[in-house]
Amino acid sequence: MLHFTDSGVFSKKTVDYGTRVLLNAIEFKLVNEKVLDMGCGYGPIGISIAKSNPNFEVTMTDVNSRALGLAKRNAIANGVEKQTKIFESSVFEGIKDHDFTSIVTNPPVRAGKKVVDEMLTESYSHLIQGGQLVIVLQKKQGAPSAKKLMMGIFGNAEVIKKDKGYYIIRSVK
Repeated sequence: MLHFTDSGVFSKKTVDYGTRVLLNAIEFKLVNEKVLDMGCGYGPIGISIAKSNPNFEVTMTDVNSRALGLAKRNAIANGVEKQTKIFESSVFEGIKDHDFTSIVTNPPVRAGKKVVDEMLTESYSHLIQGGQLVIVLQKKQGAPSAKKLMMGIFGNAEVIKKDKGYYIIRSVK
């Protein structure tokens, strides 16, 4: 995957290990998914998903305008600009859709627990019945408490992969 990065974005030198673990662990059930990559940064998750799944519609959001500019540039460089929508949103503030089949995120831990918890909590109402929320968090960054929160919201939360302290957690609506 071609990617442009810059200062002021998360993991600017390379796609971070947690994101790579997430991308290798996630499974999609449908041929035509509608995916939200929330907190997309320069786009490694959403663009990888779009590139691997040409029938998918991928929405990518972030609060960082520099990251969004890079994500748009990366979508073009990777030939997925027609199947991606990239725009600014703080958590779900700019997202009107409530019919995502999958929401995927490497949440911005540095933004604080309140923001991460809001991302997880509000995901439920933006998913279709049977839709999934899949996140990556390190154990030391609160993966166990995120799993507990997801269990409370969705009634289920499964660690689908653990790798070097990273947990990939999935809940299904």
